[in-house]
Amino acid sequence: MFAIVARYDLVIHDTKGDYPSWVEFSGITGRFTGEVGSARVIAEYERNDQSVYWKLPKQYEGRDTDLEFRGTVNGREISGTFLNSAGEWVPFSGVEAPELPYQAVEWGDEKDLLADGLAGWVPRSPDWENNWSITENGLENAKVGSDIVTSDKFTNFRLTTEYRYPAGSNSGIYLHGRYEFQILDDFGAQPTVGSSGAIYGLLVPAANAVNPPNEWNTAVIELVGRFVTVTLNGVVIHDRAEIAGPTGGALDSNEGEPGPLFLQGDHGPVTFRRVLIQTPK
Repeated sequence: MFAIVARYDLVIHDTKGDYPSWVEFSGITGRFTGEVGSARVIAEYERNDQSVYWKLPKQYEGRDTDLEFRGTVNGREISGTFLNSAGEWVPFSGVEAPELPYQAVEWGDEKDLLADGLAGWVPRSPDWENNWSITENGLENAKVGSDIVTSDKFTNFRLTTEYRYPAGSNSGIYLHGRYEFQILDDFGAQPTVGSSGAIYGLLVPAANAVNPPNEWNTAVIELVGRFVTVTLNGVVIHDRAEIAGPTGGALDSNEGEPGPLFLQGDHGPVTFRRVLIQTPK
């Protein structure tokens, strides 16, 4: 294991628009999260005074070439250029990620985020088909379409939710709109960084505690700073575990700022029967 040298919350200023990213340098290597997918190991890394270069293979990016970055570190900031999928070098910028330490919290009263139906929720992608509705079962995403995002933003919180998924489905809950709690049809499988209950691409759950398809699951998720504790169906699967950085598909990389919840709708159907949130007193 190499000691963490630095983590940076990045923004790629691509020709198609800005999107968030993240990088962690540790000794002679590191990890990187791009526009989509999970954190993955950097294949090539060079550092010389203030200049830095890193390169890694594509994951889910729609491209044939490796991802390459050339940058300069200036104090707590980093900037440079990135080789995009069109073969163009486009700018990126970033700041050192905040520490966001753990602290003891006394939680306030629960707020039901479904009490007013879809009021307080907005589609993430207005141009996409929105398949979220309130049914007799709860907040339901009938088929692949837009994600849905809370209008409210939160800092530290305790989320209690009940959800179920049909066979073969895939969804998730993005905490602060940045860190994905994975929902997946993988009952009985070995835990991985992509399995049910994982903080996708970063934290492996202690056990696969998800119920089979079409059965209700209960998750209690506490996020304090960048530390997460999760109980899924009565099993503690993360115990004050540090989330190193954002998941691919995050709304932004502004880790020091409050963020919303968003429920993933672009992978498959899912239903949420309860979505209750508590913030500090």
